[in-house]
Amino acid sequence: MNSPHRHYHRLAWAAVLLALCVIVFGGFVRLSNAGLSCPDWPTCYGKATWPTLDHEIASANESYERAVEVSKAWREQFHRHIAALLGVFVLVLALLGARRYRHGVASVLAAAALVALSIPVYMGVEGQFEGNHMLSVALFIVAELILVAHAWRGSNADAARFSSLLLGVIIFQAVLGMWTVIWLVKPVIVMAHLLGGLLTLSMLTWLAFKTTPGSALVLAEAPRLRRLLWIGLGLLVVQIALGGWTSANYAALACGTDFPTCLGQWWPEQDYREGFVLWRGIGVDYEGGVLDGAARVAIQMSHRIMALLVVGHLLVVGLRMLRTPGLVFWGAVLLVLLSAQVALGISNVVLGLPLWVATAHNAGAALLLFTVVGLLARLRAPE
Repeated sequence: MNSPHRHYHRLAWAAVLLALCVIVFGGFVRLSNAGLSCPDWPTCYGKATWPTLDHEIASANESYERAVEVSKAWREQFHRHIAALLGVFVLVLALLGARRYRHGVASVLAAAALVALSIPVYMGVEGQFEGNHMLSVALFIVAELILVAHAWRGSNADAARFSSLLLGVIIFQAVLGMWTVIWLVKPVIVMAHLLGGLLTLSMLTWLAFKTTPGSALVLAEAPRLRRLLWIGLGLLVVQIALGGWTSANYAALACGTDFPTCLGQWWPEQDYREGFVLWRGIGVDYEGGVLDGAARVAIQMSHRIMALLVVGHLLVVGLRMLRTPGLVFWGAVLLVLLSAQVALGISNVVLGLPLWVATAHNAGAALLLFTVVGLLARLRAPE
């Protein structure tokens, strides 16, 4: 992939690091039950930051149904700020990539302007929320269509097409962030928001490696390893989605602190039909979860069973890499991360879901994804 600027790969790597921070801190926000600590979006109790002074807290408590919890509100709003900063990084990457195409910069700027306009339109005038919400979403959609049209003109050989699609993903992430608040941490939206963040990290990782000079790993074994890694990536994505669904439905401790059994049994009562209903309408507050025990057990057991498939496959891939000259280091990295992730997952259960362990488990998933995607971006067969 041709780099549109000599410092492009450095900017991409900075965005990769920031994306990791956004994902890990977002997990911390969700796991500390701070996802609804700001009842409005993108402000927090009407402020660009969050209420801190006594008179600000008193005013916010009068204006909003949800009482201010400063210890949680700062987490949610700070997460929004660093996510917005990541959006700026991706916008710059898209602008640099668009310079080679006629009207390319104008297209990217037009999409960014529509997104910027959609925010005050969404906030709107009190009493007209529904109309403003729909109009803001329409502006988001038009921005996405502009970026897709621009990417369609691009080439797979340079960064223009990829960076434009990446900006489109970031824009959709903003919409999901808005829906997370207004739809009261609806599980399917929370899970989609997590997957969108990891998709952003994956695309940035691919872009960073592809535009970094000398990053390719040329090996005769590359085609076979790439096939195994693609399978591993698919399994890992399913497992991450199940992990997000487990977290969003507060099912992490559905089996109590039992492992490898669940509630003292190898196969307790489970309700898969109820546990995997994706859409339950609008207006329900999902904070704390709404499912009964059997449905949550079904989610937890699904996550455990899928973990066996992921661990088994990636273990084979890692051991194969250890026997491949030139990949010993990355094989060891993959196996260490896999072992740590298994240990953290078990610790989540037997220790009763400590916040730091759950956050580290979220970070481990991101690092595994980074490693697998990075290897896929770098491996290629000799010409």
